[in-house]
Amino acid sequence: MKGGIEWRDLSDGDMERDPSRSAKITDVTCHVVGGNFPWNVITVETDAGVTGVGEAFNGPISEHVEYLRPGLVGENPYDVERLEEHMTQLLSGLGGGVGYSQAAVSGIETALWDVVGKLTGLPVYQLLGGKFRDEVRIYCDCHAGEHLDAGSGKAFEAYDPEAYADAAADVVDEGFDALKFDLDVAAGDADTATRRLSNAAVQHKVDVVAAVRERIGDEPALAFDLHWNFTVETALRIARELEAYDLAWLEDPVPPENADAHRRVTEGTSTPILAGENLTRVETFLPYLTEGAMDVAAPDIQKCGGLAEFRRVAALADAVDVPVTPHNVSSPIGTVASVHACASVPNAFVLEWHARDVDWWDDLYEGAPLIEDGRITVPEGPGLGLDIDVDAYNERLAAGEEPIDL
Repeated sequence: MKGGIEWRDLSDGDMERDPSRSAKITDVTCHVVGGNFPWNVITVETDAGVTGVGEAFNGPISEHVEYLRPGLVGENPYDVERLEEHMTQLLSGLGGGVGYSQAAVSGIETALWDVVGKLTGLPVYQLLGGKFRDEVRIYCDCHAGEHLDAGSGKAFEAYDPEAYADAAADVVDEGFDALKFDLDVAAGDADTATRRLSNAAVQHKVDVVAAVRERIGDEPALAFDLHWNFTVETALRIARELEAYDLAWLEDPVPPENADAHRRVTEGTSTPILAGENLTRVETFLPYLTEGAMDVAAPDIQKCGGLAEFRRVAALADAVDVPVTPHNVSSPIGTVASVHACASVPNAFVLEWHARDVDWWDDLYEGAPLIEDGRITVPEGPGLGLDIDVDAYNERLAAGEEPIDL
């Protein structure tokens, strides 16, 4: 009882365990690194001489980590899933199951898995139950820049369909067989507050998709993102016009709060509809999956609750025959954590990579490039199995951040 109220206490209490697994957490910190997004690198220190690393989704995570720290110091890092629930309970007054609260839980939970892997000598995927694949397919989230015609020297607008086609061809030449573009781009005058589009604006989107598909052919998996911007009516107009182009998915066509709106779009088109990056924990995915509101689920492992919570979402999705393709805008730490998670479930068919424009992304770790021919090999080393370059991360810390110490 706390303050006369029955309190769901998930702290260690008097639980017993073998002395060989008596490690304790001594500190938990967050370090913000300035990537193409603010990357929140989480460290969990222990009295066993091992420090784990994880990553949380971008946003004001440091305050949530600091709030959680007193409730974690002294806890046993081996109890990863208990501590996930413990953190969510501690954050219940701050919306513990959603938003930045759950992103903080996600980053710490990943770092805990890294700790346990380092202490046991096992890779994280093995701790999660084993792997279904040796490598994880990666899709490149890419953008179309200004297009310059080589013959005439004429510069086209950045959103010209040929600019998309050029960028797509470059990405395929780099070895990727899966790619995605944003499709919620300006196309003339529009009253965007209504979330409806004119016929000309819809046609521009069709022209973009047609140009890319014509350039790269039928085989590469091709997807487009609408970023929650449209009404059901406009989303259906776009999706139906794109049915001929065999898209892997059309992403987030309507705002994420309404499962019924998603269901209406999903049921109204043969274009696969993907959603989920703004949902957290398995219970929020429940209506979307059980009511047929998404064809593909895209939990963000750095936001949804962590690796174990992702596996719960993936299991629910698999029960209703829905594949998962996690959203990922992370540094190498979060990306490799996501690789371990994807390897551990049967229905993860591709993972996002959103750092093609970060030319120093590969400098953040030691060894050969992670991505080879559009795939990342699942690491076999202890924990995450990623030999990060701490100095390279520290060189890119946000202003005022304390250095990462591993």
